[in-house]
Amino acid sequence: MKPRKKKITVVVEKTHTGFSAFGKNIPVFTSGGSFHELMSNALEAVNFYYEEEGEILSMDDMKFEIDFKQFFQYYRVINAKFLAEKIGMNPTLLSQYVQGRKKPSENQTAKILDGIHQIGKELSEIQFK
Repeated sequence: MKPRKKKITVVVEKTHTGFSAFGKNIPVFTSGGSFHELMSNALEAVNFYYEEEGEILSMDDMKFEIDFKQFFQYYRVINAKFLAEKIGMNPTLLSQYVQGRKKPSENQTAKILDGIHQIGKELSEIQFK
């Protein structure tokens, strides 16, 4: 099967019990207790939606969006000041993004996401004695 030309965008929101999500351009809704569970449920819901068309999607066909404020509220372990220093961004500007006062450009979003991925990679490589 050939890959989809356009990814399915799923908007993620933090809830009191975990996460909820909805398709940005298709009528798909789901929830999950963890982000991993939500992703799995979203893929299942999207595949159910496209079932009649005979299309089977994978995670590579999906794009998950969450706003900065919700992300930083959930992942409180990530210090915005530390992240700003790591990626060479003004800490006050990043704070405004985190608080929802300003919306970052596409380039700024990519820069922030790259920094978060880098921190995640570094953390995943740590081993304790």
